[in-house]
Amino acid sequence: MVRFFLRLLGYLLVAAGFVSIVIDGARSIANSAVQYTPLNLALTTLSGMRIETLQPLIERDIHPLLWDPAMLTLLRAPAALVALLLGFLLLRLGAPPQPKIGIVTRR
Repeated sequence: MVRFFLRLLGYLLVAAGFVSIVIDGARSIANSAVQYTPLNLALTTLSGMRIETLQPLIERDIHPLLWDPAMLTLLRAPAALVALLLGFLLLRLGAPPQPKIGIVTRR
């Protein structure tokens, strides 16, 4: 059951990544310059809240260095790239185990 949900979420994220690539590509062609949607803007649009409200929570409860170099760099990354990478990772985690070929199980 967990594998099913991992694969479902993986497929949804891969589809969202491809949709984001198409939207960013159309915007780049229309503006004659490469433009992409940062993850910060995508999350703000989807959730309706500002991501910066998480800054005090992360700095106070987890670690201050997690916010400044790590989270800010991740939030500036293209949303399509993050969605595709996370989607493929979830698809790999949700894949059924491969059969062990060539291993003798009887002795």
